[in-house]
Parts: sequence; C-alpha cells; structure tokens
Amino acid sequence: MKVINIKRKFIVACAIVTSANLFTLPCYAGDKLVSKEATSPLIEREEHFPEFSWDRIPLYMHIRKAKAFSAPEIEFLSKFPLLTFEKSNGYRTHGSNEKGTLIAAKAVKKLNPKSKILYYRNVIVHYDSYAANDELQNIPGALLKNSDGEEKLVRGKVGAYDLSNAKMRQWWVDHCKQMTSDPAIDGLFLDGNIKALEPNYLKRDVGVKKKQSTINGYHTMMKDTREAIGPDKLMLANIIRARFDEAGLEYLGYFDGSYLEGFSHEVGKVSREDYMAKGIAAMQKAGREGNMVVFTSGFAFNENSSEMSIDEGFSQVKSDEEAAKALNYPLAIFLVSANKYSYFRVHEGYSADENKRWMRWMDEYDRPLGAPLGVAVKDGYKYTREFKHATVFLDLKEQTSNIVWTSPKAKK
Repeated sequence: MKVINIKRKFIVACAIVTSANLFTLPCYAGDKLVSKEATSPLIEREEHFPEFSWDRIPLYMHIRKAKAFSAPEIEFLSKFPLLTFEKSNGYRTHGSNEKGTLIAAKAVKKLNPKSKILYYRNVIVHYDSYAANDELQNIPGALLKNSDGEEKLVRGKVGAYDLSNAKMRQWWVDHCKQMTSDPAIDGLFLDGNIKALEPNYLKRDVGVKKKQSTINGYHTMMKDTREAIGPDKLMLANIIRARFDEAGLEYLGYFDGSYLEGFSHEVGKVSREDYMAKGIAAMQKAGREGNMVVFTSGFAFNENSSEMSIDEGFSQVKSDEEAAKALNYPLAIFLVSANKYSYFRVHEGYSADENKRWMRWMDEYDRPLGAPLGVAVKDGYKYTREFKHATVFLDLKEQTSNIVWTSPKAKK
C-alpha cells in the first residue's frame, strides 16, 4: 500500500509541475513514464496529422536513396499522405542528408502540398552523411566508449550517442529544430528508441551506471525536442514493441504516435502468437487514444538474428505474384488493429538504390475498403473484423489469414 501511495503522489506532483508549462509533458520515474498526457489537446493535434480516409487502405511510405529521386519517383511518393525520408537520403547528389531530404521533400510538396513529410533522426545511433556531424567534433565525450576506448559500439560499425552528455543532447535537439523549421518538413521520425531504452543494450560495453544515465538522458532529450520544435510539428517514434511491460505505450507521452517494426520477433519466454497478440492490443489501444499508428512489415515474418532481437529483418520476394500472395497476412494484422490515423506499409527494405520494387503497387490498394463496422472480435488467437467492403479473418496460432472483399477490383 505504501508503494501505491508514493506513486500516486509522484503522478500528482508531475501534473502540478507540467501544468505551468507551455506544453503538457509527461513525467517519468526511473526509465518509465508514469503519466501519459498528450502534448496538446487531441483536437489541436489532429490539425497537424496526415490526411486519413477509410475509402482505401491508408498507406505510408518510408524510403531512402543515396542519389536524387527521379521525376517519376517523386510523383509516386506524392501519392502517400505520410512519408519518411530515411537516413543517407540524397547525400551523393546534394552533399548531405539535410540537403537531399529538403530537396526531395519540396519536390513532393509541389505535387501534393497535403503530404506530411518526416525527417529521420536516430536518437542513439550516430550515422554519417549529415552535415551537422561536423559540429559534433567540438563536443568532448559525445559518443559512448567501452573500456578499451572503442567508439564503434553499434554492430561494431558505428558510434552511439552518450545521451547523458548535455552538450550532445543540445546539439541533437538544435539540429531537429533547424530542420523542422523548414515548411517542407512536417516533423520527425525518431528511430533507435528501443536501443536507448532497453536496459541491457550496450550495458556490457559501458556498464550499468552509464547505461542508466543514458536512459535518463533520453527522456530529457525527448522532452526538450518537443519543446524545441513546437506543438505544430509531428513526432513519430519507433516505440511500440511487445517486449516492454506495456508494449511501449508507457513511453508514448512525448510523441504523436508510433511506427512499428519487428512485430513478430518474440523476446523472452513467450510464444510468437502471445507476443503478436500483445502487439495487436497495443496498436488498438494507441489508436483509440488518438495516436498515429504506422504498421510496417516484410512480406513474411522471419526469425530475428539481430542483437537482442531489436533490428528488423526483411523478407525478399521474387515476383509480383509472390508479393501478392504474401501481402494478405501482414495486411490482415493491420486491418484488425487499425483505427483513425493508422497507416500501412509492406516492403523489402528501405533503400531505393538497388531496384524499383519499392514502387510496387498492390491491387488491394485500389479496392474500396470503407469504414470498420466495429472493433475486431477476438477468440483466443483468432480475430475477425468487418469493414463496409471487406471481412478480415486472422489466426495468429496457425499464421493464416483471409480477406474477403465485397468490392470489385478498381479499374486502372
């Protein structure tokens, strides 16, 4: 009983402190938020959200290309109400990721001014090709080091930000503020949150105390970022994962929504179907509470061989026919989970450098869908949900699905 009372007092104290701020910001105890409050009232936040309609499957795009996008590629990108230009975007043509992203974003906006475009930033992994990296050289201790003084701690290839370093955090926040001040950029896509929050990630390299200090620094940096870019800019985080106690919902307070990947990579002593059912429940809850939910998937759910099952692997398909067959299962997962401001993307990776398969357009994308007639009905690991023009069946245990369309295929 004493523990409960203490926690209640902490929540009340947080509410009192944040009520005086320009934004209502979440408070946290240790490494978890204990009060999830929107950064501004939902009706105000919705003014800045992407367009949404149940008329067709609501889609999302997430892509990078080292060179400039061609005119046909820009035209294709302009179809999407919400898109993220990933890291290493346009730097080979324009000299930096910042310039490459801005040029591509402005080209898309010219064709579709309503498209919401997000600028990619990783909260912990230090990637090349950013012009802003030059300034980081003047900040001592900006990157984490192991006991041997090695800085390339992420996959043995790239560095990791020391989030306990206040000057480093200020550099990171200032860069986000600068990029989102351009009218072509509608907000941030924040990656690496799982690495930042997972207590065991890099713990062997930097020690328990330093890891905890970086977790605390992460919370400070997210709060500062929201304050810096303002309430009219979006913050979409890669944060909902069933690996967390509350599937990442406990960390949503800083953000306007969550992107999802690695959906089936169960962590711990839990079955894949239980892990995925927890993820579906988290998507449903986040959507009901007015958050954007962006579900992405490969064409199949593979075993995850990355460190601590954090990074996502992608399934390749050999033909359009194979892709059409593989679409059904991830699409069914999305449809039983979707609420207003939910968006879908199935893909083979984020790079547009190797091939044109990222521009594949499925027949289902043109079919009339219609609004849901109710929430999904769950029976064990089986889900059923009806839309105006489709009925969805999903079985996580058997890894099967069926979508029965009552609408004809759209004429092209």
